[in-house]
Amino acid sequence: MFEHPVPALERGAAQSGWSAVLALSLCVSTLIASEFMPVSILTPIASDLHLTEGAAGQAISVSGLFAVLTSLFIATITRGIDRRSVLLGLTLLMLLSGLLVAFAPNFVALMAGRALLGVVIGGFWSMSAATVMRLVPEKQVPRALAMLNGGNALATTIAAPLGSFLGQYIGWRGAFFLVVPLAAITFAWQWLTLPSMQSDRAKRQPSALGVLRRPSSRLGMIAVALLFAGQFALFTYLRPFLESVTRLEVSVLSLVLLGMGVAGVVGTWLIGRMVASSLSMTLILAPLVLAALACGLVAVGTLAAPTAFLVTLWGMIGTGAPVAWWTWVAHRFPNDAEAAGGLLVAVVQMAITLGAAGGGFLFDAAGYRTTFLASAGLLGASALFGAFDARAESAARKEQGNGGAAQS
Repeated sequence: MFEHPVPALERGAAQSGWSAVLALSLCVSTLIASEFMPVSILTPIASDLHLTEGAAGQAISVSGLFAVLTSLFIATITRGIDRRSVLLGLTLLMLLSGLLVAFAPNFVALMAGRALLGVVIGGFWSMSAATVMRLVPEKQVPRALAMLNGGNALATTIAAPLGSFLGQYIGWRGAFFLVVPLAAITFAWQWLTLPSMQSDRAKRQPSALGVLRRPSSRLGMIAVALLFAGQFALFTYLRPFLESVTRLEVSVLSLVLLGMGVAGVVGTWLIGRMVASSLSMTLILAPLVLAALACGLVAVGTLAAPTAFLVTLWGMIGTGAPVAWWTWVAHRFPNDAEAAGGLLVAVVQMAITLGAAGGGFLFDAAGYRTTFLASAGLLGASALFGAFDARAESAARKEQGNGGAAQS
């Protein structure tokens, strides 16, 4: 097991820690809902600000760009600052972002608000594993990380339909303004529950890129990049596949996608339990199952019932898989979890971008079969590199044990 950065918590402190984890989960839900809400209300945004829909769509990409940049440097920039203060500051930035977007008079203000949201996303996710490790006992870290990712899954499920629904009645500005009271509630909850988490300025901490220079990180980061690239090469084009190949009616399609989202919430709990039993096996099995599901969609994609079943399983495993990789960060880099978390966020964001872009090229040029089989290939390669990583870690532990025995 990894070395926990704080002593074992007493019962009262542990309960307070879980309250803080719940507060962070609300923050995650608000963040992710804010990130993906523009998907369903691009048209009114573009019309109101006199933009093309393509230009309005940059509201999504700019947040991703700033999330990557922030994740790479936040651990270094905030060295020596109490992590409680950093998290509270990020929550205030989320509130400010909601205000800027809701009252944006033009494209520049809209982009500024979305850029601030990207800073919050990158900063928060980079620090999430390290923060959880300081809030709950060691054995409960996978469960707490699963709770955070459950908030992620829930928000991903409801963001687009909620944005569309709210946009009909209170407009796109009203939909984004709802972030403000949620951010205020999150800030108050974190203020009451987050303990002081000092950061030693004198202690030299590696940067995210510094972590990448370590051989122990490279195989894992390749595996996680392949996982997310493979996932989003398929997931991004799931709706057009269900519409044009499976030929689902809109009402049935919405039900299938909702079922996939709900299954994702269940999947975060399931993966959390699997991680507690065997992390390395979970890192290998999850992408293998996803690869099999991708191949299954190619085989039975014209049949509604089997396709709906496979899509539900995809949501369950695909949404839960990040729990395993955040736990990997906590295990592998217990003393540098912030820098390693920042690197993980950057790798994931870049993999999503490249996977979605590559999948789009294949989908247009060669059709869904080639796209989904390419996704399966990437996912299979992720499992392979996950196995390489587990083997390298096992060899390193054995060598370390033999060295300790020789010294004694």
